[in-house]
Amino acid sequence: MADHDLAYAAALATQLRDRPDVLRAAEDELQKLRQSMATISRFINNPHIALDIRQGLARDLQLPEPTT
Repeated sequence: MADHDLAYAAALATQLRDRPDVLRAAEDELQKLRQSMATISRFINNPHIALDIRQGLARDLQLPEPTT
């Protein structure tokens, strides 16, 4: 990691330490993203949904395509 990257990371860490509300908001957004990805994963891997539809969605989202 370059020195400027380390400086940026240190500055960001200081800001997050001083603003726990910002960190909490970021954690909340990350949790929403994880929930969405779990829902998408369940859909893509659901064998009761047509394979071509699931493969198309996976391809569009640049995720591994189901084979069955």
